[in-house]
Parts: sequence; structure tokens; C-alpha cells
Amino acid sequence: MTLGGETSQTLDRGIRVLRLLAASGDRGMSVSEIASALDVGRPVVYRLLATLTEHELVRRFADGRLRLGLGILPLAAATHAGLRQAAQPILRTLADAVGATAHLTVADGDEALAVAVEQPRWTDFHVGYRVGSTHPVSRGAAGRAIMGGRAGDDQVVESVGELQEGARGYAVPVLGVPTLEASIGVVSVNTLERADVADQVRAAAAALVRALT
Repeated sequence: MTLGGETSQTLDRGIRVLRLLAASGDRGMSVSEIASALDVGRPVVYRLLATLTEHELVRRFADGRLRLGLGILPLAAATHAGLRQAAQPILRTLADAVGATAHLTVADGDEALAVAVEQPRWTDFHVGYRVGSTHPVSRGAAGRAIMGGRAGDDQVVESVGELQEGARGYAVPVLGVPTLEASIGVVSVNTLERADVADQVRAAAAALVRALT
């Protein structure tokens, strides 16, 4: 949803600093690198960093480079809560339609993190999938769908027994939400056929994009 109206240049630059530092990972950035990336002078960057540091969103480390601070953590947790709120009704519909556990998974560094899970309400048994569970982003349908999404690949990814013996999963990346690396998928110990679930998983991902934008 777009609110419209005028924007704040200072706030825009501050947000861009946070995104630059997030993208830099463990390497961090220097003041000069940030100034070059924003195409502004160093005094502007120092003013931005002073405010961000005061709120513990940015921290200067012993090597002199800047990285995200611990103040980001509660914001990230709140973001996951917002994602869950938007995703749960969509996942519930998907789980009941397919008869399999449905999940929303996001990238967390080199890991895939389950932030929302819904189980089908009419099946006799289903795969247990816990919110907060993680696995390497390079494994499983959910993780590999996220990796495909990074390259702009929107194909449905299939996995069999990669994370849990006998479990079959399908997932598709969530594309179209800036800064969000995520996938929606289903997993079951019953036989799931791509033709039966692909369109429904895609529809769930599209519904989430609409809910978030």
C-alpha cells in the first residue's frame, strides 16, 4: 500500500545506509564507501551515522568499519510478526486445499528460516514443521526456491527426502516485494504431484505479494 505525499530526503538516505550495510554483511563499510554509494559528502554521512548510532541501528567496530547494530534485531522480529499476520490466512487456505503443511520461509544469511506454518485441518496426519526451524538455504524446496528467486527464476522447486526422510515438498519464490527473500511451499509424507499443487502454491505466493504491497 502506498501512502503518497512528500518524502523526507534525510530519512530516505538513512534507510539507504541501513540497506547498504545489510548488503555488505560481515565486511561492513567505511564512511567513504557509504558517501560514494549515496553520492553525498562525508559530512552528510557523519550526520546520518550519528543518528543511526544513537538508536543502535549502526555500530562502528574496532576495525573502523560500520555494520548494523543490535537495535535492528527487535525491528527484524517485528517484521517477522507482520509477515506471519499477512501470510497465515493464505497458508491456511493453501494447506487445506492441498492437504499438506504449508509454510512461509525467509532467507536469514545462509539459512532458510520458517516464519509462518499452517497445517491442514482435515487430514489424519501431516508433517510437523515448526516456526523458527532453520536449514541451509541450499537444501530443501523452500531454500532452493529462495535461491532461484535471487536469479529471477520463478519455477516451482521440488524436493524429496532432503530434510526429512520420506517427505516431499514443493515451493516457489515470493517475487515482487523489495528486500524480501522468501518462498511459499507445502510438504507432505503423502504423494504430492507437481501438477496438482504447482498452481495453488503459485497462487498463494501471488496472494502474499498483493497483501504486502
